[in-house]
Amino acid sequence: MTALSFPNDFLWGGAIAANQAEGGWNEGGKGLSLSDLTRGGLLHGKIDPTVDPTAYYPSHQAIDFYHRYPQDIALFAEMGFKCLRTSIAWSRIFPKGDELEPNEAGLAFYEGLFDEMLKHGIRPVVTLSHYETPVHLIRAYGGWTNRKLIEFFERYVRVIFKRFGGKIGHFMGFNEINMASVIPLAAAAIEIPEDISETAKQTMIFQATHHMFVASALAAKACHELAPTAKFGCMLQMGGIYPATCKPDDVFATMQVRRRTLLYSDVLVRGAYPNYAWRLFAEAGIKLEIADGDLEIIKAHTADFFGFSYYSTTTFTADLPVMGHTGGIDGIDNPYLTKSDWGWAIDPKGLRYVCNELWDRYQKPLFIVENGLGAVDVVKEDGSIEDDYRIAYLDSHLREIAEAIADGCEMIGYTWWGPIDIVSAGTGEMKKRYGFIHVDRDNSGHGTLQRRRKKSFHHYKAVIASNGASILGD
Repeated sequence: MTALSFPNDFLWGGAIAANQAEGGWNEGGKGLSLSDLTRGGLLHGKIDPTVDPTAYYPSHQAIDFYHRYPQDIALFAEMGFKCLRTSIAWSRIFPKGDELEPNEAGLAFYEGLFDEMLKHGIRPVVTLSHYETPVHLIRAYGGWTNRKLIEFFERYVRVIFKRFGGKIGHFMGFNEINMASVIPLAAAAIEIPEDISETAKQTMIFQATHHMFVASALAAKACHELAPTAKFGCMLQMGGIYPATCKPDDVFATMQVRRRTLLYSDVLVRGAYPNYAWRLFAEAGIKLEIADGDLEIIKAHTADFFGFSYYSTTTFTADLPVMGHTGGIDGIDNPYLTKSDWGWAIDPKGLRYVCNELWDRYQKPLFIVENGLGAVDVVKEDGSIEDDYRIAYLDSHLREIAEAIADGCEMIGYTWWGPIDIVSAGTGEMKKRYGFIHVDRDNSGHGTLQRRRKKSFHHYKAVIASNGASILGD
């Protein structure tokens, strides 16, 4: 048997997003982002025309990380974090998204945040766009369907690289970019009209995605020019997908649907649309507008590493629709797996499978920047939270990561999603808790926001202190 271990420079940490943690939605010169107009989560695909002053918006205060980050960073440091993945809210830096000059107050906030992290020995890992595009860019330009956003995004990221390039070792462009085909509002900032054909809808999605590919390549170019010590990566949702049976039609349909996800990483990591994409577009009636030079830009500036989220796996058959499917929690239930409180299949072996799938295809360093368990936690009378289910989920997935490393996969690190309880992006809930740190806040916005260590807090601290040895055994 091969002895399992993690590299000495493995980056242990956690991951949050600006729109799910910060709050301060109208402070420091921040403009409106799409998450500021969402009450019930981004899965609904709709945002309010304006802020309703009588309604509760979970992200407006969230967990008040905007004001409380020194306290929270200290708790992360207590666990021994080597890194923290967070995002920069585009609308804090360019409130409308298309201004010529940035908002200094927004830059100062993130400078304070990153300096606080570095003070505690925690390396910032930064996503540049995480489901919070400025609303003005959606309403005035149509979101990423308009190639003018390429210019606006490049201006934004160049400001970030110039200001913070020396503080940040790893940047990523668009969070879960492949989710544009599933949740186009969140991932591609486009509101899909209800009365258009499926062909028109898919054309909007893939045209927006093409513009994001070009923008990501230009961001990679700018990063390498302005922040030469930093690495620039892509970020995809990479839930695994299996054929439900060994019937050839089911196996082939599963391969086809998987390639609808790998299309995104093929472009971002390999630097070109794969051949199968052109058949997909042709058979769906999708005609992309590709400007002169776009494909050359994409080819010249690829991702340095592959960041991805992994939560679950699903199974697939030839009877299910494939357009827009990216794997994950949709599909047919797997009878061999248990589920989370929210119905997501728990499959640690699937993480090893996905790691090997990606390493074999790309040979680029892998960074697991989201993995975690959303669950209902119970606070006991003495204030303790015995979340053994979260510990079991963590340990089982970490063991499979160690197996993947032994398989030959090069791994940068692991950031548990939601090391502190945050607002769910999909549903706007606080009840769906991922954290090692409990936050006293409910779905209606009630609570003191008090932080409380769960049992898993101390467990993850021991895992990090031992560089994973504590859960690998002899």
